[in-house]
Amino acid sequence: MSSYEYTVIPAPARGEKTKGAKTGIERFAATLTDTLNEMARDGWDYVRAETLPAEERSGLTSRTTVYHNVLVFRRALATAKSEPVNAAPARTEPMPATQPEAPEAAAKSPFSAPMRATSRPEETAIRPRSVEPTLTAPEPAIPSGPRLGPASR
Repeated sequence: MSSYEYTVIPAPARGEKTKGAKTGIERFAATLTDTLNEMARDGWDYVRAETLPAEERSGLTSRTTVYHNVLVFRRALATAKSEPVNAAPARTEPMPATQPEAPEAAAKSPFSAPMRATSRPEETAIRPRSVEPTLTAPEPAIPSGPRLGPASR
């Protein structure tokens, strides 16, 4: 059974000027073709295009739903018997000594486990709070002379 890795990129929003493409749809098709060919050169197979909703901020407090067009690609993961699609040349110098990782931790992505707060010894100690002086407002200046403005009282 084959395993795949996926990548998603934003679909082009407009066509770029290309020699021989005169109309808008021809420019867009040429731009989309260039994008698909560029991903294919890197070993990615086109799967499909999707339109997905996303909630974004609108103003200071409100939110609105917008729709994004994306292109989905996949490529087969390398197995022990086959070479990876874009294999890097083998390293000849020895690897630096590091602590071995757990095999299951290496297979998971960094975002697959929930984040947990860890306490440090220096953070758990009770620290005295600094005492700040109370703030007082300055006395308002008393205006001299007649009051200018709406009807006086």
